[in-house]
Amino acid sequence: MTIDDAPRDALRGGPRELLRWVATGAAVSRADLSRLSGLSPSTVSQRVEALISQGLLEEAGAGRSRGGRRPRQLAVPTGGAVVGAIDLGAHHARVGALDLSGRVVQARTLPVRIEDGPEAVLGALLAEVASLVDRDPAAGARAVAGDSAPGALRGIGIGIPGPVQHSTGRIVSPSRMPGWNGFDVAAFCAGRVDVPVVVDNDANLMALGAHRTAHSELDHAVYIKAGTGIGSGVISSGRLHRGAQGSAGDISHCRVVADPAPPCTCGNAGCLEAVASGAALVTALREQGVPVSDLTGVIRLIDDGDRQATALARQAGRAVGEILAVVVNFFNPQVVAIGGRLADCEPLLASMRATLYERCLPLAAQTLLIERVAAGQDVGITGAAHLVIDHVVAAA
Repeated sequence: MTIDDAPRDALRGGPRELLRWVATGAAVSRADLSRLSGLSPSTVSQRVEALISQGLLEEAGAGRSRGGRRPRQLAVPTGGAVVGAIDLGAHHARVGALDLSGRVVQARTLPVRIEDGPEAVLGALLAEVASLVDRDPAAGARAVAGDSAPGALRGIGIGIPGPVQHSTGRIVSPSRMPGWNGFDVAAFCAGRVDVPVVVDNDANLMALGAHRTAHSELDHAVYIKAGTGIGSGVISSGRLHRGAQGSAGDISHCRVVADPAPPCTCGNAGCLEAVASGAALVTALREQGVPVSDLTGVIRLIDDGDRQATALARQAGRAVGEILAVVVNFFNPQVVAIGGRLADCEPLLASMRATLYERCLPLAAQTLLIERVAAGQDVGITGAAHLVIDHVVAAA
């Protein structure tokens, strides 16, 4: 069992959780950490000193005295961009440089052509990450492997819009990424940068970023990413759940009852992605004679109240709701949140919500939150940064 898959209680008070409590402001001193974790002051002090020696925590002056010696306050270093992040999509990528608290220091969106292949696409994006870090005056010099100075690049997190075997960083049978099948992203990047590179599915990174940003107090959550494709990430016991091979949460090829069943890129028919994704909406509108070229055009039509586009969005919302109802009844999460470009499509969201409440068991829906992901366009790179930070803490 890896540290990523360990039960939450088993890691209570572990270095990763101590760092997170300080980063979120839940703790500002060793005494606070001891109270939250239930660990002895000496154990907490040992773990804090280890984090300080690695440059992951720092002492930021003395706090308020409560009758004894003034406690030394703790903080996460925020002096520079030390984590690189790439959130790759089918047509664009969000690239960022973040600090150890997960705060975005520099970020930009770049157009990409996924069909150009992994070497060209990833090579350009890695160069952009290096450029962003170099532009940050507090980031220090170039990346140096193993350098724990606060300004050194610590690692790069990459989100891929397809199935990823997280343990190896290899892409497995992606449906919309010609030339990427079997590509070892981690090995490719290791030959070009001198820092750790962690790779995961983009929906998983959205889930991690959204959970750390908005729902860190909740133990069980499902986050849906609905854009050109469709997928989801699962948080279980407060941690990202990947399953045995890394495919947990992949709802895109769950079958939706549809007649006639449209063909899917996976080779089957009637999959959720073939019915409810942005690409599916584009295809359906074209078949109805509506001249639309991409998802942006679909959303524009829906915003303008186009009858055909709105009807298709409602159908897509019902399809997503039907699949999620099974997930909610089985998994019983506390929140279901939808992100991606289709999250702002009100007819889809309303239809999804109505279907969920209709199909879910009363007990499962009793306190269920159904909402949009609120973290904005940086949610993916935020999740990628936290993946790197967790990796660095585990290694330290």
